[in-house]
Amino acid sequence: MGFSDADMMGRGGKTGSGRMSSESQDNQMRRERLRKLALETIDLNKDPYFMRNHLGTYECKLCLTIHTNEGNYLAHTQGKRHQQNIARRVAKDAFENQGVQAAQTTTKPGKAKSAKVGRPGYRVTKQRDPESRQESLLFLIDFPEIEEGLQPRHRFMSAYEQRIEPADRNYQYIIVAAEPYETIAFKVPNREIDTRADKFFTNWDHDNLTFTLQIHFKNKEGEAPIGGARPPPPP
Repeated sequence: MGFSDADMMGRGGKTGSGRMSSESQDNQMRRERLRKLALETIDLNKDPYFMRNHLGTYECKLCLTIHTNEGNYLAHTQGKRHQQNIARRVAKDAFENQGVQAAQTTTKPGKAKSAKVGRPGYRVTKQRDPESRQESLLFLIDFPEIEEGLQPRHRFMSAYEQRIEPADRNYQYIIVAAEPYETIAFKVPNREIDTRADKFFTNWDHDNLTFTLQIHFKNKEGEAPIGGARPPPPP
């Protein structure tokens, strides 16, 4: 026996609630299918943005989000926000690479491109800030035969971008290029860099033809500056 509209109204039925519930279930099922597909096809060890923190949760270093498990992280990677951030990162890297290539290929009119003269000389010094206790690295690189009008370029590269040695997520690379020298790379710990003006410094000395780069790593969890209170231990 069927029910009239009056019967449905008396029982508290709401017009359209069935459709909304169905759409919600469809979206949930779609997200679950994407998550299962990602678990089967994606190797997280090759994902440069995937990181497990000391609390046992997972982080997306690109979007700065935290996830309770691998499945939740993989579902995030299929979402609109993550895909848009990847597209922005690819466009940014392409722009920076074009800038480096343009600097390397710039020569005087009528002058042939110089032959490579090998690797530049360099010195690397490990330091620690006496007040903040931050570890730092100071790079001094000499380019006595750099082409006139050019100055060295540098950028950071993840372990998964290079093809020289097996990728290790514990490290990253600092790339320095200047014609006619070979491009060099420094392998440094894959820790967060402090980009504040007084903690990240570059300089090109036009007189001595020396490029200086200094970076500071942010303090590790639980490490406090001198005179500062240590944060409480994680729960």
